[in-house]
Amino acid sequence: MNKKSDNHPEAFEQALQELEQLVDQLEKGDLTLDESLQRFERGVGLARTCQQALRDAEQRVQTLSERSADAPLQDFGTDEQQ
Repeated sequence: MNKKSDNHPEAFEQALQELEQLVDQLEKGDLTLDESLQRFERGVGLARTCQQALRDAEQRVQTLSERSADAPLQDFGTDEQQ
């Protein structure tokens, strides 16, 4: 996956889904040693992709929270006012 697509939720979801499939395959134990190593290597890469996406999301939330901490509160109204 390229760096640009890692910032999209669908890239994270796809990586996580593929990682889950790899774990299932490895847990079955039906693979040869070489196949297991290939899937493990792919899984490590996918796990890193997911971890980076989560770090990026956490940083965005933190940035947004910091910005909004100084923002004035606004009344959005209630159903009674509409």
